[in-house]
Amino acid sequence: MKALILSDSHGLVEEVESIISRHRAEVDLILHCGDSELAEQHQALQQAIVVRGNCDASRFPEEWSETVQGATIYATHGHKYNVKMTYVTLSYRAEEIGADIVCFGHSHVATAFKENGVIYINPGSIRLPRNRAEGTYCLCERRETETVVTFYTKDGDVVEDMIYLFSA
Repeated sequence: MKALILSDSHGLVEEVESIISRHRAEVDLILHCGDSELAEQHQALQQAIVVRGNCDASRFPEEWSETVQGATIYATHGHKYNVKMTYVTLSYRAEEIGADIVCFGHSHVATAFKENGVIYINPGSIRLPRNRAEGTYCLCERRETETVVTFYTKDGDVVEDMIYLFSA
């Protein structure tokens, strides 16, 4: 399973379309973790699963989860789980769902980590990044024995210090 994950694009259209176009043929799933600030019907999001962020006026769902090729993936924006302060509340929700991978946004801080067997991914923001100069998104590839999360600049360059390898 390979997923393209982005978040917090805050009205950017050409960049979102470019990122999706760049990776569409190589991924099984496209997730936008909220604050797109685009309408539900917007062409840029038609190939993506989108959850609602605190800046979205659209009726996107608050959360999404599905088992894809044996991995249960959960996506939320994160504002209702207070992710700017702690990941504890989000981890409780992940446990309730039985998630293997949790994707979220809101803080605009790109990160990936594993806790209690669950991989947490925040792709950062392609418009307003925090703790980095460049806007980011990522690809998550779950293989038989490992999961690789690779971060990219919005222009498609690999962020060399943000490649994470998690064993199964």
